Amino acid sequence: MTTISAQDMAAKKGEILGSSEWILVDQDMINKFADATGDHQFIHINEEMAKMTPFGGTIAHGFLTLSLFPVMMAKSNVPKVEGVKMGVNYGGNKTRFLAPVKSGKRVRGHFKLLDLEEKRPGQWQQTLEFTVEIEGEDKPALMAEWISQFFV
Repeated sequence: MTTISAQDMAAKKGEILGSSEWILVDQDMINKFADATGDHQFIHINEEMAKMTPFGGTIAHGFLTLSLFPVMMAKSNVPKVEGVKMGVNYGGNKTRFLAPVKSGKRVRGHFKLLDLEEKRPGQWQQTLEFTVEIEGEDKPALMAEWISQFFV
């Protein structure tokens, strides 16, 4: 794992920072997310009914795909900022669900640094472009600008 200072990371504005490992989105993951969120729409959990849709089978919830951000970041080759005591999600911009993730597909995240600035001494705000690639497909599952803050 590569570590760099917050100042060195800020110098990477506009650069692609890295990509994550592939993550399998299987029916068990989709079902658990449906239970956790209460979103039991048939396109996510009923394999027989979902076969009759244009998707041809069940698909992951868009918010499930978005919620993979932390695990994708953790399982990525993106450099880590030295001395981070804690980090928090701040919000998102321009989140778009572009293509469905079919059950059984693998996805991975790509991260580009759009902005990083020190808001107060030791408090940094980072905006990343987060793109989720679906293995074997041309169109990404989603693109978002994700804002987080970390404290050093």
